[in-house]
Amino acid sequence: MNLKPVLHAEWLKIRSLRSLCATLAAVFVATVAFSVLACATLDPQESARPDFDPLRTSFFGLDFGQIAAICFGALAVAGEYRSGAIRVSLTAVPRRGLFWVSKLAVVGALSLGVGLLTSLTCFLAGQPFLGDRGLTLTDPGALRGVIGCGLFLCLITLFSAGLAAVLRSAPAVMGLLIPFLLMVSFVIGDLSEDGGAVEFLPDRAGRQILLQDATGTLGPWSGLGVLALWVGAALWAGGRSLARRDA
Repeated sequence: MNLKPVLHAEWLKIRSLRSLCATLAAVFVATVAFSVLACATLDPQESARPDFDPLRTSFFGLDFGQIAAICFGALAVAGEYRSGAIRVSLTAVPRRGLFWVSKLAVVGALSLGVGLLTSLTCFLAGQPFLGDRGLTLTDPGALRGVIGCGLFLCLITLFSAGLAAVLRSAPAVMGLLIPFLLMVSFVIGDLSEDGGAVEFLPDRAGRQILLQDATGTLGPWSGLGVLALWVGAALWAGGRSLARRDA
């Protein structure tokens, strides 16, 4: 069995499930809506501050969009365990490594495509509201931020997918990742004066790519690289779990 028919089967699974299509659409809608709203209602005094970052402001809604990204990654993997469809899938594709790679390829490609569309829309729709502080794609860091935002959403989705293969429960993944990424790391970061190890937490490291002028130990791409290492570890653990445990 080669890769192409397995990829096609994984694509059909996602396309045929309304819940997956809805969560993927929610990544775009939530991120764009809250980002544009933040730019449109920004206090002029805030944008006049010397440390104001117009690039990061364009992606204000990312906190909401990544919730949908986590849900999409978790449901795409753990949903098969809940319904028992994983047994049918592994009977049709007994090579578990091929099955895992194919699922990740489809989930990753879809999340990357939606992520890049989302980030470009946020930037183009939000920057005009910032007036003189607004950026164009040719300004330093702007294109990098747009691409980086799409990559960030893709990596968060794959992070969720990897954990879903380990935990085999979408609610468990959501209950773990959403509070951790949206609350725990920020609370720890606010309590830490010098950053230190906190900067290497997945979301804090990955968000360096969204800053026009990154600060701290990690730069934009090195921060995204740290997030990629977290994701790689989760995907490796998910693949091992799939290979060694019964369906």
